Amino acid sequence: MKQFKELEDFIGTHFIYTYDNGWEYEWYAKNDHTVDYRIHGGMVKGRWVKDQEVDMVKLTDGVFKITWTEPTGTDVALDFMPNEKKLHGTIFFPKWVEEHPEITVTFQNEHIAEMEAARETYDTYPKLVVPEFAAITYMGDAGIDNEDVISEEPYDGMPSDIREGRYFDENYRKINK
Repeated sequence: MKQFKELEDFIGTHFIYTYDNGWEYEWYAKNDHTVDYRIHGGMVKGRWVKDQEVDMVKLTDGVFKITWTEPTGTDVALDFMPNEKKLHGTIFFPKWVEEHPEITVTFQNEHIAEMEAARETYDTYPKLVVPEFAAITYMGDAGIDNEDVISEEPYDGMPSDIREGRYFDENYRKINK
């Protein structure tokens, strides 16, 4: 198994993880300042995002913190410990996302204006704070800026297809189905 120490070891890695509450996420450290992700379970299942700007740092050997604010107003803080196959995430959902999660269940990049409009229309406070540990169930070395990693909307069974080698070829390119 790959050992993570420096930020350079972490960047380019593709993860699937399941929070203790059952929510399943897929997340890709695309480069040192952007991530792509898909949500496969939980309150906003079906949402996917490319090129989310983030702050990504090494806290100590093998431990990495990634933080960002989405156009929805949702704030996210993730602490990855890939050598232990776990992470801790805290998601700060605005009140409107808790009350209208269906608005966010889309390809965000094509609906930024709708996210911003909802953020201005509905209540943002009090925020729903969801702090959870997660088990990392998949780690793949996708390389930096691989546009095939998160390139389509999530579907039922996608995480299993990825984990069981039915989604990417040996060069980490999406297999056409």
